[in-house]
Amino acid sequence: MDLNNIQRVYFIGIGGIGMSAIARFFNEKGVQVSGYDRTSTALTKQLEAEGMQIHYTDDINLIDKTINLVVYTPAIPATHTELQWLRDNGYEVVKRSDVLQEITRSLFAITVAGTHGKTTVSTMIAHLLTDSGYGCNAFLGGISVNYNKNFWSSDKAVAVIEADEYDRSFLKLSPDIAVLTAMDADHLDIYGTPEAMEDAFIQYTHNIKPNGTLIARFGLHRNKELNATNKLLYSLQNDAANAYASNIRMINGGYEFDVMHQDWMIDNISMHIGGMHNVENAVAAITVAHLLGIDAAKIRAAIGNFKGIRRRFEYVVKTDQQVYIDDYAHHPEELRALITSAKALFPGKKCTVIFQPHLFTRTRDLADGFAESLSLADEVILLPIYPARELPIAGVTSEMIADKITVPVKILPKEKVAEYLGKQDVPLLITAGAGDIDQLKEPLAHLLKNKTTQH
Repeated sequence: MDLNNIQRVYFIGIGGIGMSAIARFFNEKGVQVSGYDRTSTALTKQLEAEGMQIHYTDDINLIDKTINLVVYTPAIPATHTELQWLRDNGYEVVKRSDVLQEITRSLFAITVAGTHGKTTVSTMIAHLLTDSGYGCNAFLGGISVNYNKNFWSSDKAVAVIEADEYDRSFLKLSPDIAVLTAMDADHLDIYGTPEAMEDAFIQYTHNIKPNGTLIARFGLHRNKELNATNKLLYSLQNDAANAYASNIRMINGGYEFDVMHQDWMIDNISMHIGGMHNVENAVAAITVAHLLGIDAAKIRAAIGNFKGIRRRFEYVVKTDQQVYIDDYAHHPEELRALITSAKALFPGKKCTVIFQPHLFTRTRDLADGFAESLSLADEVILLPIYPARELPIAGVTSEMIADKITVPVKILPKEKVAEYLGKQDVPLLITAGAGDIDQLKEPLAHLLKNKTTQH
């Protein structure tokens, strides 16, 4: 696959967050981009507005037959009619990760992997490099609020890539700088055991280019097996790490802090997004920027104007009376970080969490952890499980989590949530999940704003 010789490319699952970044990469290079997805979304409408041809029916008659490359997402079932037809008729069919593999070969690659934190860290790095004038091509797994997109290009031969562990696709990448944020058990439908998943993350560090650098979170399990010529450890506050945050102050839903390293420090950093875990994410991103020689004043300025990522501790409503945070959290550890940070930033406010479990297998495997984390809230509303790519599993429902939660809990369909909350006092509201729970964002924001004006 020679990326420079492609005139027409076709995407199966073009509306996926990772797929759309690569579609935009080709589109900006002047390649004719078309694709299929199951449903029209705000993101696919944006892609169409940018000139891409998209259809929403699995129909081989709608495919541009002159394409010379097909890219598909592993979330597409093998029985997909178009995918089977394209394979049977001799087209070059590759996964999204194969394209990223080629990109990391040809550019100086900074990749960010981990079961959580990778979208925020990769977006922070890409923003630091762009805002400071250093420049980079960014392939992200979330929509940056600063740029309102998940891909941007640059003449600089540098790429910042979110490295996805689902389907082991991140093992095709060969980074110059690799970041590793977490190795908690997830995707056990793919890996089978937590140990097998850890093995994959260890393999990821073995793929770093010679003389490359690993920046790993301090205290990771099996840390000694992580491999790189140069290895730096970062932490939220542990001064045994190479880089960590010090003198952290909570200010108006954000933070001020210093980043300390044995050889350097950057003081008085202001970050205007919530979540103590995001201070730790910033330490990782700042360590990368410093490694690239970016000036401390430019790093400070870039973090100061970083507006975050849609659905990552996103303030939907933020007034003295009412705070509404929307987040993509879909793993017990992410929920724990989200709820503890929100309660610390807004002490004394009753915290209501609406959570939509994502995948039957994940709910089955991690039900105890979900219940434990959600019990940190004052009240929980559970939506039915969002199936995504899976078929139902007998006996696996949201009740599996609800039965183990130790605070008041309700299970409601999405359509009933606004009606229920309309009768409640909700000073601190959180919606969380990786499914379609974000469809509640606008109606709930509208409801809360109306309640505030009525008081």
